[in-house]
Amino acid sequence: MAVTDHSAAPDGRLASARAARGAEARRRRRLLLAPALIVIGIFGLFPLTISLIYSFLTPGTYGGVTWEFSTDAYVQFLFERDIFDDTLSFSSTYLQIYARSIGLALVATLGALILGFPTAYFIASKPREQRNFWLFLITLPFWTNLLIRTYAILLIIRDEGIINIGLMKAGVISDPLNILYTDTAVFIGLIYSYLPFMVLPLYASLEKLDFRMIEAAYDLYANRFQVLRRIIVPAAKPGIVAGCILVFIPGLGAYITPTLLGGGKELMIGNMIALQFGSSRNWPFGSAAALILMVVVMLALLVYVRNASREPVRHG
Repeated sequence: MAVTDHSAAPDGRLASARAARGAEARRRRRLLLAPALIVIGIFGLFPLTISLIYSFLTPGTYGGVTWEFSTDAYVQFLFERDIFDDTLSFSSTYLQIYARSIGLALVATLGALILGFPTAYFIASKPREQRNFWLFLITLPFWTNLLIRTYAILLIIRDEGIINIGLMKAGVISDPLNILYTDTAVFIGLIYSYLPFMVLPLYASLEKLDFRMIEAAYDLYANRFQVLRRIIVPAAKPGIVAGCILVFIPGLGAYITPTLLGGGKELMIGNMIALQFGSSRNWPFGSAAALILMVVVMLALLVYVRNASREPVRHG
């Protein structure tokens, strides 16, 4: 006579219930993610797709594009075509613009880090009831449009601005310093525009620092440099990385600051791309230049993420 195993039925029903709950949880996660994915698709992927398509088309006579496949936009980035015999010769013009923009963005990022780190540490070391006031002062410039803030910097650093007038009245200089419409002016403008993007992530990291560890380090005869290198900087590393990314990427594609403070004497990437969609009427090359910039930034971020993932995890 066969013996029926009645324990298999409850186990089967339990597995089915778990599978049903798992499917329901996945469905809820997809529904929760759907609004964000839709927004990213409409305002992120769709414009990028248009730019990608335009970069492989032929520029129209009066702007726009002609729907004929062409790779001239990418060829133009590195080569110059002779108007008589169509021969190509290497041209470093656009590479120089990219190199100059990357250099200015890196210097501005370093300057923002040098100014932002002690500022964030100062705020984090204050009592909790005072921190909101200092954060309010840091974010106060964001209440004003970027164009107005940049124009305010122009009025400060011009020949008849506050800096030059103050230095001449103090007898430090006899003639105004030539700051406006130089790389120095662009550097100052980039730091001023994006400094809060450096301070806020640094503060978020340093706020979690246990300052008793610093006191203990001093009790163990560590000097200021050792405390900074072994305790404060490791604690602030996530904020340093986030702040550098938040300053470098928008600084690399800045448009208003180089236009107003640089005077348009030497192009940066943002100005060059805007020029292609404006007076040059070369939409395919403007799209290609924007995509090349995006690829460069993405490769740099991927290299950083890959190297960061290989770092050994330190345990206390």
